Amino acid sequence: MSLKELTKENHTNAERQEFVKVMFGGNIPNKLYAQYLYNQFPMYELLELLANRHGLFLDLDDLPRRSAILQDFNELWPDPETRPDTCSTVQKYLDHLMTIQNDPHKLMAHIYVRHMGDLSGGQMIAKRVPGEGRMYKFENPEVLKEKIRKKVDDSMADEAKLCFDFATQLFKEMMEFVDR
Repeated sequence: MSLKELTKENHTNAERQEFVKVMFGGNIPNKLYAQYLYNQFPMYELLELLANRHGLFLDLDDLPRRSAILQDFNELWPDPETRPDTCSTVQKYLDHLMTIQNDPHKLMAHIYVRHMGDLSGGQMIAKRVPGEGRMYKFENPEVLKEKIRKKVDDSMADEAKLCFDFATQLFKEMMEFVDR
């Protein structure tokens, strides 16, 4: 079995969340999408910092997303004097990353889930969300996907499933802000 097959159930569960449907609906308000980006930013920032310590991005130059996420947020957030609410899942995810910070194998599982998602399904989301969608723009997405695939293996399944579960929890929490 491949890592993709081993994580299919968790991946499918994340994709079926109502907030994902809101993003795919094509009319998510700027402020709500900016809030989602604001919650994504610290998770990507810490993951990418830890991954860089282990050289996980050495041949994946265009893969890190934190700068693009921040640019997208700044484009869409209406009031630079305020900040959106942070979902509790964000801190739980950051705490988890700190427990695996010395394990490049587990960190790579998170890169697989998050960044491969941006390279794949993120391309469909980019067409439906407001703003430039820099988070989902890559110079050579197919090359990056192939490079990621070469860095992962089936033994990463449990950690990848956990990452999908964190994504699912964030999507559930984001639903609290819909129609506010």
